[in-house]
Amino acid sequence: MSLSSPPRRPERPSVRTGTAPGPSRDRTRPTRSRPAVPDRFPARPGPADRQVLWLYLLTRVGIWITAYCTCRLFPGDRRSRYAASFLSPWQQWDWWHYLHIAQDGYFPEPTGGGAAADGDNREAFFPGFPLALRAVHTFVPDWSAAGALISFVAGGVAVLALARIARLYLPDEAGQRAVLFFLFSPCAVFLAAGYTEALFLSLALPAWLAAQRLNWPLAAVLACLATTVRVSGLFLSAALAVHFLTTARSSGRWRALPWLALPALPPLLHSWYLHAHTGDWMAWKHAEERGWYRDFHAPWEAWRNTWHAAFGHSQATGYAVMDQAELLTMLVGVALCALLIRRRRWAEAVYIGLNLWALGTSYWYTSLPRATLLWWPLWTGLAAWSLRRPLVRTAYLAIVAPLMTVFAVTFLSGRWAG
Repeated sequence: MSLSSPPRRPERPSVRTGTAPGPSRDRTRPTRSRPAVPDRFPARPGPADRQVLWLYLLTRVGIWITAYCTCRLFPGDRRSRYAASFLSPWQQWDWWHYLHIAQDGYFPEPTGGGAAADGDNREAFFPGFPLALRAVHTFVPDWSAAGALISFVAGGVAVLALARIARLYLPDEAGQRAVLFFLFSPCAVFLAAGYTEALFLSLALPAWLAAQRLNWPLAAVLACLATTVRVSGLFLSAALAVHFLTTARSSGRWRALPWLALPALPPLLHSWYLHAHTGDWMAWKHAEERGWYRDFHAPWEAWRNTWHAAFGHSQATGYAVMDQAELLTMLVGVALCALLIRRRRWAEAVYIGLNLWALGTSYWYTSLPRATLLWWPLWTGLAAWSLRRPLVRTAYLAIVAPLMTVFAVTFLSGRWAG
């Protein structure tokens, strides 16, 4: 397989790259005394945690079986009698950017212009995942296996943290339900790929959990690490700041305020590094604009352009379907944000709102379905809803879960359009 980036279409780029509100504790079930926010969770997983981890392991087996079948049913050369490598389905799209950065850095040429000369716009990607990939590669010789191992371990940490967030204000059963909805979401395949979602969540969700326990130094350090992986870490830090302002009632707690500036350090250092090579303080943002049309447009312009791409018969049908998914996801995100505001969950509303603003002000919507993996209020909110309406879980598994298989096969076969 070529190590180059995937081919471009002439019309558009080829690479498209809290706790939610819920019902109060069910009074019909036996309850036990529990503080509103636990001081800490046990370091060792309890029975509820082990159920979540078993669910995670079983879904990993399922996704790897899907990958195995996909690389044999949909080979690149249909006349070949030799199956592709078992890891080849994961070597898709953004993976090559992370791999190139891990292998050669952002500027492989001695002149410092390698990334721009290659035209791959690798400056747009933050260094956290490539650094982790290079570190794990020291012990795992195969780069693809190293990326898969990072996502596997990070995904386990993420689902454990998500379950514990759901259990902060809901019955223990809500943790497993939130993870179930999360792992069977349409874009859950990216949690197993050598992508940033799993690693980001393994840092961001524990950061949010630490903030709920008012452990601000730990929350800030974890959010700082999350920001090295994705710029979404800045949205998380904004949510942490709002949560701090709404919970800091004693003068002593205000001494922790400087910690909340820590997550801004990685983007500043990244910008400084790129500026030293390019003379451009916003090189990462300009790389996004060149490669993925992420220049600023008014929200209604972005909606109109995406609507035209989805229903104006200007794109191939595969891309049109993905644009329709982008529109639907934006509606879900706006509804979620409105619900959080209505329930006065200000911090989570800020996090979701900033995500929607960042993704909804480009030329057209890009990667919104993938971004839902980072919206923990969506998964905990679905868990809370399903506790009141058991039909929700059945409907989700019957309607939404099959889309996960469709998205997974589309991605693993190299036909991903979003």
